Amino acid sequence: MKMVLVAACALVDADGRVLIAKRPEGKVMAGLWEFPGGKVEAGETPERALIRELKEELSIDVTAACLAPLTFASHTYEHFHLLMPLYVCRRWSGAVTAREGQEFAWVKPLNLRNYPMPPADLPLIPHLRDAL
Repeated sequence: MKMVLVAACALVDADGRVLIAKRPEGKVMAGLWEFPGGKVEAGETPERALIRELKEELSIDVTAACLAPLTFASHTYEHFHLLMPLYVCRRWSGAVTAREGQEFAWVKPLNLRNYPMPPADLPLIPHLRDAL
């Protein structure tokens, strides 16, 4: 089975809320909410992938020093296995902007379960609640 490595980030604002983004129509699992991030490309570290993805998706600049690893998800989907490290980031420069037209929301960790998420994301929620 193919292994897919995806890096995800819990951006945390000054009020302790976490940013989640809604998967757009036309994408697999459209309409579900997820943490920003994306696939780690060949030769790329998870941190480097997040820096690139956060710039592309949200117009923000993040440094590797501001990415703190928290936990990871390991989940088997029908056609691949997903390994997804989750980082926490509290410092970035620039204003969060939906560059790909995606809807996003700032959510208190206790309320994350109110948003439908992909199966791999759900086990990450208790770790975020405990850490934040």
